[in-house]
Amino acid sequence: MELLIVEDDDAMASALAAAVVSAGHHPTRVARGADALLVHRTFGVILLDLGLPDMDGLEVLRKLRQVTAVPILILTARDDERSVVLGLRSGADDYLVKPVKLVELLARIEAVTRRAGRYSAATQKNIVLGDLEIDLERRVAARGSEELPLTATEFDLLALLAGHAGSVVTREQILDALWGDAFVASSRALDVHLTGLRSKLQRPGFIINVRGVGYRIEADPA
Repeated sequence: MELLIVEDDDAMASALAAAVVSAGHHPTRVARGADALLVHRTFGVILLDLGLPDMDGLEVLRKLRQVTAVPILILTARDDERSVVLGLRSGADDYLVKPVKLVELLARIEAVTRRAGRYSAATQKNIVLGDLEIDLERRVAARGSEELPLTATEFDLLALLAGHAGSVVTREQILDALWGDAFVASSRALDVHLTGLRSKLQRPGFIINVRGVGYRIEADPA
């Protein structure tokens, strides 16, 4: 498994990397929170220190939770109850206080990945919502026998929303998945592609705007 270590202390980062390598994982280390926000997409687990040089680790955690459900374990010297509660309430899957026993760390990593179902998750190939069928392998969307003339970005947007049908997908999640960075200056690109997608679908009310949050497709559209 690819594992991201967000740790500014060189000695601690080396010890963590050696531990996860011994368990068969492939670690990558970054020392700044900003770097973690840029590279997080390719990793199955994130080990996050809170005392980072450029931004507080809890802020990094909150921003990551806007765009990813990947398991995140906090490793920190902060052992006060307030920090523990804040970390877990902000979306951490586990909270370990340094110095941590490496055997315990590996056990915690295994536990959170098992809970997340990342070893057995099946890859979905088709999504069907009423008369709309989305073929993820061929990258084709059709209503009945009519293939929709979607651009590549419109298809990706539709597949993302349909893959989470019944749940809200935030604007940050969409920007991160389609453009690679949800934390740069906002762009109207999403609004333009969304308008084009809605026009081609010709299904008013199919993509619902959840004001101030994001968008949702109903799981069982009429």
